[in-house]
Amino acid sequence: MSTLRNKVQLIGHVGNEPEIMNLESGKKLAKFSIATNESYKNSKGEKITDTQWHNIIAWGKTAELIENYVPKGKEVGIEGKLTSRSYEDKDGHKRYITEIVCNELLLMGK
Repeated sequence: MSTLRNKVQLIGHVGNEPEIMNLESGKKLAKFSIATNESYKNSKGEKITDTQWHNIIAWGKTAELIENYVPKGKEVGIEGKLTSRSYEDKDGHKRYITEIVCNELLLMGK
């Protein structure tokens, strides 16, 4: 059961061109977002689509795959873990962000 702790699996469409960074340490980092959609019918019988956006980061070989094969709009499956962190923006305000650290990537569709 320990492998189920902090495990996230999502299928969605890439919302922006992945941002690729080559760090001084030699590691590669990819950052992008994906959208997941859920549809349901409201009390009036109208179809409602709820879109959620998820921030994704990936390191190393996974980041290289993203750099070479994952454009904006591509449908992907990801598996990873949730992480939260804080940082100060340019105005000195503390900001909080939750990201998914992707350790498995599945290219879907055409």
